[in-house]
Amino acid sequence: MPRSGAAAAGAAWHDGTVNAPSTPPHQPDPHDPWQAPPSGARPVAGLLPPDAAERRAELVQGAVTALLLTCAGLVLGLLWLWLAPRVPLVSDDTAVFLKDSEGEQAIGADGTFVLLALAFGLVSAVAVFLLRRRGGVPLVAGLALGGVLGSLLAWGVGTWFGPTSDVVAHAREAGKGVTFDAPLELHAVGAAVLAWPVAAMIVHLALTGLFGPRDPEPEWEPFGGPGSASAGPGSGPADGTGTGDGPAAGPAGSPGAGGWPERP
Repeated sequence: MPRSGAAAAGAAWHDGTVNAPSTPPHQPDPHDPWQAPPSGARPVAGLLPPDAAERRAELVQGAVTALLLTCAGLVLGLLWLWLAPRVPLVSDDTAVFLKDSEGEQAIGADGTFVLLALAFGLVSAVAVFLLRRRGGVPLVAGLALGGVLGSLLAWGVGTWFGPTSDVVAHAREAGKGVTFDAPLELHAVGAAVLAWPVAAMIVHLALTGLFGPRDPEPEWEPFGGPGSASAGPGSGPADGTGTGDGPAAGPAGSPGAGGWPERP
């Protein structure tokens, strides 16, 4: 016969009034790096890459930079037209000759354009850096593209507004033995066109490396968390209940004293 206490316990368990405790749902670790963020969570600024709006703003800034530098090429072309030396020509009604066959005016025109382009590259790089210290790939690309387009525009402006390229008609108009100017031309086109963007890229890179914003240095903690550096292997509290690698020292005859006690 079952004991009265066991029967009462069985009746109490199966009478429907006692419910077994439900298992709590699994709670994810909030510090798990692979755990998906909860719904409605907002990313922390500075920890995630820029969103689409910021990227679109950078693209707009790069396009505006390229457009402004292209327009600045008009000023470069006018300065080149004003400062470049002229190549004198003379005609005898049968042919056109250089008045000074040993002159260096043609080389001087190329040199003037290159020097002006280098100056424009320096000024444009400094201006872009001061206005936008954070930089970015679209901004640097706009700086380089604007320098190339500005140089091409300056070349076209100088040749268009300079002396006419029809040398024969110009010689007939000037008359026999009268000196007139040769067309304004670039002989080293590649070096002249690339002087502006190359100078701008070098100066902007130097300014960014010297005076650009720096990312904050990460703060490293000791391995295992704070306070773990002072805790060596086998160390534990002074009460003898250590959690180190070896057995903790305890009272004589206890299991923690190096072995089980001998039977009497």
